[in-house]
Order: sequence, then C-alpha cells, then structure tokens
Amino acid sequence: MWPGTQPPGGEQNPQDQNQNPYQQPGYQQPNPYQQPGYPPQGQPGQPAEPGYGYPQGPPGGQPGYQQPNPYQQPTVPQYAVPGPPGGPKPGDDKKKTTIVAIVAALAVVIAAGVTGFLVLGKDDDSKNVADKKKSASPSAKPSESATDAAPPGENPRGSEGDPKPLIPGWKVVTNPKWGTQFDVPGDWEVAGSGMFAGFEDAKKEDGSPVAGFSAPAYYKSKWCLDDSDGDGREEDTGLAGVGTKGAQGAKNTDEAAQNEAANWVWAAYSQLDPKSKVKTGKAKPFTTKSGLSGSVAQATALELANKGKCDSDGKSIAFSFKNSKGDFSTWVLYAATGVKDELPDTTIQQILSTVRLAGEPTG
Repeated sequence: MWPGTQPPGGEQNPQDQNQNPYQQPGYQQPNPYQQPGYPPQGQPGQPAEPGYGYPQGPPGGQPGYQQPNPYQQPTVPQYAVPGPPGGPKPGDDKKKTTIVAIVAALAVVIAAGVTGFLVLGKDDDSKNVADKKKSASPSAKPSESATDAAPPGENPRGSEGDPKPLIPGWKVVTNPKWGTQFDVPGDWEVAGSGMFAGFEDAKKEDGSPVAGFSAPAYYKSKWCLDDSDGDGREEDTGLAGVGTKGAQGAKNTDEAAQNEAANWVWAAYSQLDPKSKVKTGKAKPFTTKSGLSGSVAQATALELANKGKCDSDGKSIAFSFKNSKGDFSTWVLYAATGVKDELPDTTIQQILSTVRLAGEPTG
C-alpha cells in the first residue's frame, strides 16, 4: 500500500495506460496521481493520491515498486517523495505490493509487503441504508512515521475536545483534507491524519502507486508475517484497511464507487492474477446515519493463485459522495476474505454507516 493524497481533481498518473485494467477510458493518465484536466491540489510537501480511476490496458499489467526510504520496513520497497525510484527488487509474490505511509513532513513510510489488502470479506449484498451492515477484511499494514505514530490502543487523532464516535467505544478517524470522519472499532490502529498509504504497482518496479488514500486505519496489521522474497526479513500483512480519498474526474458517485471498489481489490490482492478474477457489483444509493448520501459498490477478487503464506483472496467496498466543497470523495475499505479472523461484513457495514462530513476540506 503506498501513500498518496489525492488532491481535488487528482494528480496525473505516471504509469502508462497499459497497467491498470480497471481504469476507464477518459481516466488514463500519464501520472497515476493526476487526471487529465485536473491540476494537482495536494497540500504542500505531500504527494497526491493516485488519481481517480485506473489506467486501462492489457489485463495483468502490474509494475513493481521500488524506492528506498529510510522509513521503509525491511524487504519492503518504499516510495520516496523527494528521491528517485530505486530500491529492492520486487519478488514474485503477487502481494508484494507494498504499503507506503507518507507524513506531511514528506517523510515516507512504507509498510510491509501487502499480501493482504483491506479487501472486504466475501461479497455481501450491500444495503442502501446505514443501519444495514456489511463486512470487509484488510490485510496489509503501512508503517508510520514517528511524528504520526501513537502508543498501541490510542487514537493519534483523539484528545479532549475531539469529536465523539457515533458508536460507543469506537475510535473516530478524521480526514481534514477531505473534510470527513468515520468510526472504527476500538481495537483498530488509527494512523495520523497526515498519513497517506496505498499499494504500489507490483509489476512496474518503479514505485508507481496504483491506489492510495489518506488518514488510514488498520485492522490486525500484523495478522501474518512472511519472508516472501527470501531476503531474511519478514513482511507484515494486515487483515483490513480503510481510508478516504478524492475522486475528481468522476462523472457521478455511481461511477466513482464502482471504479474505486474494483481498483482497490485489484491493487491489494490480484495485481498478478487475470483481471477476470475481479468482480464488481453495481453501485447502489446509500445514506449514512448522518444523512450523507451517495453511492456504494463492492468488489471481490476470488480464487486467486495465492502462492505465498500470507496471500489471500480479497474484498473491497467503496462509498462515494460529495464533500462540503462539492468535490467527489470516496471512503474505501479493503479486507482479506476466506481467512481466519476475517473482518465480518456486519462490522464493515457499521463502519460505513458512520461516514460523515466534518468541517471544510483543506485539500
């Protein structure tokens, strides 16, 4: 997973158009961080999140990712903002898509190889009302920089005076860039609001990100440990991850939700598998408990090769809406499915039900 803040309008995608089979025509970008016609608008000192959509091209194209970073965990290629590409060679493991966390200070932190993606558990029919729930299970976890890290069990964004969770005992995840909040269970790990994470291209080997969101939270980030590339250092794989990103370039919330759901399950779990393995459901209208309306879509990547110890099938869910600025934004959750301790669909639906607007977006 690699960090990337998606600025309103998205930033161009450096990847070529033959890499992400899920990007629809009209959304191919020379730079995975920006969409045509939409100038980057990320915060100073922060890379922008990969642009909305995914580059079209032959199925299966997935570049590798490698860029050394002082914050990178062993064995995991990192994406250094200021530095040029370079770094460890990608392994054959399809989950070798790493997670990178970038802090506002431009510090880049790359999490262990992503064997598990925040993919939701098996696809459940989503409901169109917040009270109805679904689940997803994440599998990859990004490392955090010292400035954003918080003691285990604590909410780095929590302090007296902070918003209260809608669900008692849960933690509030705030994303000032997109002006949103949502709650996660108390045992989840909440990264700082200046943290950006995502997945790098598993085939390109140049550190190009294929999916990214900001202010993430993770479930069981060290669910599985494995030295997938045999270099003597183990990589962490989590069960699920969730965050918010921009979706500028999208024509409507239905399109944005479907594209993001497909892109995230592919990026987290099936970059090296046939694109036919990714199944995306039709977007449906959805309204959260706060009254925020938009579209929700789910996707799955099942019956994958899963050659590595920590590899798994995955699921994802995306809820797209307009923030207080009128910009398209998307809340995305991915999780491992078909594994022990899979994130229940009911929990996923509970998390989704808490998505709400919170102040004026700074992005």
